[in-house]
Amino acid sequence: MITVLSIIALGFFLGMRHATDPDHVIAVTTIVSRQRSVRHAAWIGLLWGVGPTITILVVGSAIILFGLVIPPRLGLTMELSVGLMLILLGILNLSGIMRWITETVTPLHPGGHSHPHGHGDYIHTHPHGHTPGKHGHSEASTPVGWMDRTFGRLGFYQVVRPLAVGIVHGLAGSAAVALLVLTTIRVPVWAVLYLLVFGIGTVAGMMLITAAIAVPFTFSEDRFVRLNHGLALVSGLLSLALGLFIVYQMGFVNGLFAHSPKWVPR
Repeated sequence: MITVLSIIALGFFLGMRHATDPDHVIAVTTIVSRQRSVRHAAWIGLLWGVGPTITILVVGSAIILFGLVIPPRLGLTMELSVGLMLILLGILNLSGIMRWITETVTPLHPGGHSHPHGHGDYIHTHPHGHTPGKHGHSEASTPVGWMDRTFGRLGFYQVVRPLAVGIVHGLAGSAAVALLVLTTIRVPVWAVLYLLVFGIGTVAGMMLITAAIAVPFTFSEDRFVRLNHGLALVSGLLSLALGLFIVYQMGFVNGLFAHSPKWVPR
């Protein structure tokens, strides 16, 4: 009983620590930066945490129970997918910031004015009038407008976005977590239990992190519009920079794009 309780406690708290990895925090920050409430951000954290939990439980259980061996090239590809996801999230954030900068420095037309408003979960400021045809742009032209236009009518769209990001991140860490468990827990059933509790800890950690990250974005949205856009700009740049670094590390340093790749799960 003491051993089982130790496994549960260790798995839960290590799962919460896993949620604080830099790539995880930056990824959810780019998503949360477009949210307007702490409660919605916490839900995003929950959905994001469910993603890696699913992947770690499935892939990790296969490694533990069936002795699955992941080839180095496949392992590096899973790590590379995290970098590509961060680059995509960064570009989506930065495209909105670039639009805001352009609209801010462009002089207003006669009879127009400017104030912040939202298109779905995308908030920005641009000059416009209230006469027909003076709005300035359609919702479809926002950075995530094409995704909203394509998938927005589907009820599960808002759920799929953070869940998909979480699943990709889970792919990169599942092998390392499973191999760590194998070296310390010899009983397969207890090892799988550890993975499950580890995932629950990750979900809890991501909910706390996303709620905390959402506070400055929510507070500055109406009171300090420039600060809000500055925070979004920083999150987009960090996401893009870390994504490019991961792609470089996996592709060139670890040899994914070479003939003899080297991969150590971590």
